Amino acid sequence: MLSAFGMAFKTPELRKKIFFTLSIMALFRFGSVVPTPGVSYTNVQQCLAGADQGGLFGLINLFSGGALIQLSVFALGIMPYITASIIVQLLTVVIPRFETLKKEGQSGTAKLTQYTRYLTIGLAVLQSTGLIAVARTPGRLIAGCDLPIIPIDSWERIITMIIVMTAGTSVIMWLGELITDRGVGNGMSILIFTSISASFPTQLWSIRIDRGLATFIFVLLIGLLVIAAVVFVEQAQRRIPVQYAKRMVGRQAYGGTSTYIPIKVNQAGVIPVIFASSLLYIPSLIVNFTGSTSAWAVWIQRNLVNGDNIFYITAYAGMIIFFTYFYVAITFNPDEVADNMKKYGGFIPGIRAGRPTSEYLQYVLSRIIAPGSLYLALVAIIPIIALVLFGASQNFPFGGTAILIVVGVGLDTAKQIESQLQQRSYEGFLR
Repeated sequence: MLSAFGMAFKTPELRKKIFFTLSIMALFRFGSVVPTPGVSYTNVQQCLAGADQGGLFGLINLFSGGALIQLSVFALGIMPYITASIIVQLLTVVIPRFETLKKEGQSGTAKLTQYTRYLTIGLAVLQSTGLIAVARTPGRLIAGCDLPIIPIDSWERIITMIIVMTAGTSVIMWLGELITDRGVGNGMSILIFTSISASFPTQLWSIRIDRGLATFIFVLLIGLLVIAAVVFVEQAQRRIPVQYAKRMVGRQAYGGTSTYIPIKVNQAGVIPVIFASSLLYIPSLIVNFTGSTSAWAVWIQRNLVNGDNIFYITAYAGMIIFFTYFYVAITFNPDEVADNMKKYGGFIPGIRAGRPTSEYLQYVLSRIIAPGSLYLALVAIIPIIALVLFGASQNFPFGGTAILIVVGVGLDTAKQIESQLQQRSYEGFLR
């Protein structure tokens, strides 16, 4: 593997792409620490010194690499783009026009990408407005801190902050597209990888300071085991063989090849975890904004905010399993796959083309989704286990969402580099 990376750096074109990607990642991290005009940087740092950065904004703060809690220029991070992408992907099932664009190939995908950009800007405006509205009141954004984060909250200053944060989201989209076009590929995913990985050293060192060397080593070992297990499952897939019959066009024979349909154990990726986390934050958000102290608000604070109770764990795991089935159902259509195979003369050995093929694919998919959903639920509750064992949840560096994204993006990027190496007759490193 190290030799393959050495070969990658010895290839001028690939070396240029790698250094270009690293420079964009550095620029992205720089923008994540530059404060937005109107924010008191001194007060923010004093508040962060003894604050709990988990809870309500923990998920968004994770994707922004800590930029959200500091109200930096890139405070919103990649989250508006992720939300817009998910919404557009879901709308392709609901809106016939979007479904038609999806089937048109590259031109249709370009239009859907443009719609995603417009929606991202709209969501950035809404999210920046809500974030600033919360930050105007001391103690809401950073719990337990009464210092004013925005000392001057005039309308002119607020509008300027909204424009700057929205522009920061636009710059992030542009940086991601630059990595995709001129770097190693997977631009948005690499920016997410950069945001999450940036917090790992700080979180590990905080465990070393607070819990001692023995706990620090134990956490490292647990982290390595979790990463190894995630890599193993993320690479696991069921390959359904497909054969294409020969077709005679004039005197020329076409087809007659064999391939396979790869169905991954984790077919849904990290999306179900994001959906479940977001929905579990909604009740806390309502209580936070209303400030209610009634019985229902107390029940939510007791059962849906802290993860150390059985109701929270059960609801979280159940929602992840549900959204895994839901997301796979809307992204993988067995009927469409069977029709495409029949259209081009493909068939699964021993299975008739058409409806029997669709039923077989649905059967295999349902058998694979079950262990995949349980795997996602288990990985997602790792921070909850850390909360019970070490008294740290958000400071635990090997949380479910973070590990799934970091490992997934790392594997995809390695495959991108490997494919470019193989084009130049070099030996790959994912064997």
